[in-house]
Amino acid sequence: MFSSPDNLSHYSVRNASIWLALAFQAGVVNAGGVLACHRFVTHTTGFGTTFGTEVAHGRLWTGLGMLSVPLFFICGAMASAFLVDRRLIQNKAPHYATVLFLMMLLMGTTLSAGVAGEFGSFGEPLTLTRDYILLALLALTSGLQNAMVTTAFGAIVRTTHLTGISTDLGIGIVRLISNAQKAEQRHNEVRATWMRIGIISSFIFGSTLSSFIYLSVQYWGFVIPFLISLTLWMISLSFFKKDTLLSLKNKIAS
Repeated sequence: MFSSPDNLSHYSVRNASIWLALAFQAGVVNAGGVLACHRFVTHTTGFGTTFGTEVAHGRLWTGLGMLSVPLFFICGAMASAFLVDRRLIQNKAPHYATVLFLMMLLMGTTLSAGVAGEFGSFGEPLTLTRDYILLALLALTSGLQNAMVTTAFGAIVRTTHLTGISTDLGIGIVRLISNAQKAEQRHNEVRATWMRIGIISSFIFGSTLSSFIYLSVQYWGFVIPFLISLTLWMISLSFFKKDTLLSLKNKIAS
């Protein structure tokens, strides 16, 4: 992924590690949102439903506030598309490191603000004026991540929510059971099926493990996605340096 020619067709250990790490992080972020202010972060459908239920209870402004949270997810996706997708279309090196740096910065801000008490007490009922900022930061981070992964891996992998990949898993299992594919197609389907199982499992594991941590240390639990983003950002920088040195050597050799 951090080298521009990579896409989902490369089932390498490196790619698999990135998929699982980002799915784990997404599970941690979602669990943090639920436990901190009782709202899922990447469940856009849920925000639409919440709008309807809040309006029905006469809480229009709360409903509008929840309905606007997915806009931050979209803004994050747009920023990622500008830094990655647009550059790939232009045959330029994608700025994965910049996207990961922004994710790290947003997670660091979330961690710092939460520990400082800016979001109120951990687990208190939703307070729109405080928790809205928390949800916006988490949704923005998730949008950045999801668009980066979607672009890098050919719009087949998404790591911040499980609906689509669960659907793909169900379809893939039936394809394998039917045994109607050619040998190469079947081989690819087997790999894709294990990839989907791995991402779903990693997301659930991240949600489960982090939930125990959040309940113990509250907002300090956001240090987990911060450290994951930091690690991936540092790895992306090392790949960038290697690609730059290789490019310089090729130019000198030619």
